[in-house]
Amino acid sequence: MRMRAGLQRSSLARRLVLLALVWSVGALAVTVVLLALLFRQAALGRLDETLNDLNKNNLAYSTVEDGQVFAPPFTDERALRVFSGRYWEIAEPTAHGKVTPTNRNVSHSLFDTVIATPPDLAERLRANPGKPIGYDAPGPEDQTLRVRAEQHLLRGRKTPVIFLAAEDRSSVDREVSRFIVATAAVFVLLGAGLILAIVIQVRVGLRPLFDLRTEVAAVRRGKAQRLAQTYPSELMPLAQELNALVEHNQQVVERQRTHVGNLAHALKTPIAVMINEAQQRPGPLADVVARQAGVMQKQVDHHLRRARAAARTQGQGERTSVAEVLDELSRTLGRIYRDQGVEIDWDAAEDLYFLGERQDILEIAGNAVENACKWCRSRVRVRAQAAGPERFGLTVEDDGPGLPSEQRAEVVQRGTRLDETAPGSGLGLSIINELARAYGGSLTLSDSVMGGLCLSADLPRAQA
Repeated sequence: MRMRAGLQRSSLARRLVLLALVWSVGALAVTVVLLALLFRQAALGRLDETLNDLNKNNLAYSTVEDGQVFAPPFTDERALRVFSGRYWEIAEPTAHGKVTPTNRNVSHSLFDTVIATPPDLAERLRANPGKPIGYDAPGPEDQTLRVRAEQHLLRGRKTPVIFLAAEDRSSVDREVSRFIVATAAVFVLLGAGLILAIVIQVRVGLRPLFDLRTEVAAVRRGKAQRLAQTYPSELMPLAQELNALVEHNQQVVERQRTHVGNLAHALKTPIAVMINEAQQRPGPLADVVARQAGVMQKQVDHHLRRARAAARTQGQGERTSVAEVLDELSRTLGRIYRDQGVEIDWDAAEDLYFLGERQDILEIAGNAVENACKWCRSRVRVRAQAAGPERFGLTVEDDGPGLPSEQRAEVVQRGTRLDETAPGSGLGLSIINELARAYGGSLTLSDSVMGGLCLSADLPRAQA
């Protein structure tokens, strides 16, 4: 199961290359073995033909006198040299089923030895008269001999005669070994070329898939609105379905936004009427109605803002320059808090982009920086740094009094205000928290090295 799961998770290109590699290597290995066997058979066949010719010459020119067989006087030079590697022998079967030379009719090359024979040779020759039988036998110098044996009945002799011819087969074995090495080297080069060709073929063949992945990633990151390339007929239906899915998603998002807008208008008007009526008719009941209507207004604003953020994250992401947003905020808030002597120090890379709408990053960064300006003594520091290819961190610090750790979880709740004398609705940190979560991130509060509060938001990053 683990192997199967691993194969399913593996790269398609790697899977195709490995399958082709296994098939190619297996086919090449089988081919090398078959070629080696065929070459060996052909080489031994040539050697057998040579030995058969030697037996036929001995058969043709041997003579029989008084029942005794005499070998012909002629022979080749190798049969005259002792242990030269070529041997012949004229023998006969015995009553015990063995083979023994007739009157020492053996080649000089055998010296004082004889050609070894298997125990069943006489029986096999008797079953196949006139047909050559081949086998391997140890030679006089412990080398392997290729032997061919034939049994014939000569005129003037009642018992059959066995002609044996043998030759050292080490030269054939060396020739076969050289052929195997040369063939294997050639096939290794051929295999390397095949592997390279397979890799190129797979890469070229799967290029449309890689392009499709790149284009889908561009759509997801907000660089494109739909798939625009023309793909092969096998992938074109998939591309069309993906475009249809993107368009459907956009339509759903637009319907959600329209619904959110309609709901905002439908609720704000009655609430505004209630507040106006309460202000025109002072009294205890009017105070309760006005206070509760104000709470309702805040809750509506909060939930509508959260719904809009959730709808945006489901739609096609826009790219917003973080540096431009921080520059705009620092200039705006710098003028607002100029009288308090607040200095805003910000830093963000030019190629750092927020994957979302500009209004959302403005609300996140704006609420964070405004909160820091509200509580700092004189300095606010803002940093935006990449935290990977798909995320970045926004950090806002101040040199104010800070916030105890036991109160940090409380201030991110909706409408919570620890100091009622400070201006604001108590929704700033809550807005940051809700928007960060809507974009798959988080909000963290900690102590700043400047002495005050450090706010860190994890946000999605768009590719430059």
